[in-house]
Amino acid sequence: MALPAVIANLLMTAFHNVDTFWIGRTLGAQSLAAVTGAIFWVWLVISIGEMVSIGLDAVVARRHGERRPADAALTGNDGFILALLLGLGVVVLTPFAFGWLFRMLGTDAAVSDIGRAYLGTYLLGMPLIFGFFAVDATFRGKGDTRTPLQILAVTTVLGLVLDPLLIRGVGPVPALGVRGAALATLVPRGLGCVAGIVLLRRRGMLTWAMPRWNIVGRIARVGAPAALTGVAFSAIYVLLTRITTQFGTPALAALGLGFRIESVVYVVSVGMGAATAAIVGQSIGAGDTPRAARAGWVATGVVSAVGALMALASLLFAEELAGIFSTDPAVVAEAARYLRIAAFSQLFLGAEVVLESAMGGAGWTLVPMLCSSAITLLRLPVGAWAAQQWGTTGLWWTLALTASARGVVMMVLWGWGRWRSVRV
Repeated sequence: MALPAVIANLLMTAFHNVDTFWIGRTLGAQSLAAVTGAIFWVWLVISIGEMVSIGLDAVVARRHGERRPADAALTGNDGFILALLLGLGVVVLTPFAFGWLFRMLGTDAAVSDIGRAYLGTYLLGMPLIFGFFAVDATFRGKGDTRTPLQILAVTTVLGLVLDPLLIRGVGPVPALGVRGAALATLVPRGLGCVAGIVLLRRRGMLTWAMPRWNIVGRIARVGAPAALTGVAFSAIYVLLTRITTQFGTPALAALGLGFRIESVVYVVSVGMGAATAAIVGQSIGAGDTPRAARAGWVATGVVSAVGALMALASLLFAEELAGIFSTDPAVVAEAARYLRIAAFSQLFLGAEVVLESAMGGAGWTLVPMLCSSAITLLRLPVGAWAAQQWGTTGLWWTLALTASARGVVMMVLWGWGRWRSVRV
């Protein structure tokens, strides 16, 4: 179940890397900086959509585990209604916050104008992007991770074709710049949402009906804590970016390169977590909580092994890994320092992602959210203090230690077992 989800995440990562390549090579440094800044806010908005993904996955999986497919199909409809409402809310509200969003990043006027063009276009597609989250979660809740992969594979290829065409323009297609980059993401994802709905309907996994507002509320209740975790994480990284910039461009570039290299473990963990959440929900629905517990620990072992390999690579080949993305000696040196400090935290990164997803599959999200968010919030005061004391070394150690702490806490919570008795 996990392998298709892992591949799907790798496809999305590949598309975003290619998108960055075309923006940087075609539009220049200002556009690249503008899109990079806008992406922080895109992550925050996407985290809101995780409310649908996590909540719907848990409830649909539980219904399938209880052998109630008709109720699961109605629940898919309820989740899709919630997705559309959230997406429309983003479309209506975010234009009023554009000026504030870019002032928070501290970008100059030219970069902010470009960023607003990108973000304004991107956010118009939130109803369809959130709708695809609902489609994906409905498939996953049934235990089907292959169909979403097939949809994503086709739409990713389409996006790769559209990206240079819409950014640079060709023939009758005008050069749309950063707006074209946003559309190259939105158009394929929107088509994927429509295709997913058609397939769900044909397979009897989605039934159109008037929304059952109590079920919509239940989905939101289960998914909201996890969504708030993502929102807090994204917002904190905006502020951490401001702390990092005091040490110059190499430090900020090193932070970005470190995330890119760490994303190998993260992408694998997200895919494994999605599969584990479905197995946990179905197992609890079927009354087999020992199977759910084993699924969490087995998945944690797999991703921890991947984390151990990446930790070893980060320790032994830090300069070589950083050199893949930059030829600037100062950036490579700073990124190598980051990777060596953060290496051991990769042993715990997978446990955090997988077990938080597993507890989401059980419908137990509030306590993990509070614990994860509290540790993440510590990064601001501790990181600012450590940066003043020891420069970037203190900041990198703050990130590594808090990341490790989140992983350890998730293992403790999973072992505690309070997730076994949650009703959804």
